[in-house]
Amino acid sequence: VQLVESGGGSVQAGGSLRLSCAASGYTYSSYCMGWFRQAPGKEREGVAAIDSDGSTSYADSVKGRFTISKDSAKNILYLQMNSLKSEDTGMYYCAAFRHVWCGGPFPPASLVDYWGQGTQVTVS
Repeated sequence: VQLVESGGGSVQAGGSLRLSCAASGYTYSSYCMGWFRQAPGKEREGVAAIDSDGSTSYADSVKGRFTISKDSAKNILYLQMNSLKSEDTGMYYCAAFRHVWCGGPFPPASLVDYWGQGTQVTVS
């Protein structure tokens, strides 16, 4: 199983970025898929998740600004990030975890089954 993120970069506050995560070795329907982020000196935190039926959940800090989506045919996960703020700065990770964690609190990092390598987002 491999998750490969892309799309990170540096933007000014108020700008937008779209992250992508390409999966290989399994299908998205097998897991709940999500995005986590980690700022320097802080713990990794859940940002958004999407279940196999398309239902989504978001951290309060990104609601109304971020949108998670997926292309099941291509096994690609997306995170559209609008109205970016400096506090959104961090390493963003694609993650796959058990369905029981979808729709509720994000799982602790230790219970995520698969991680991507991360992509850096810097908002200034």
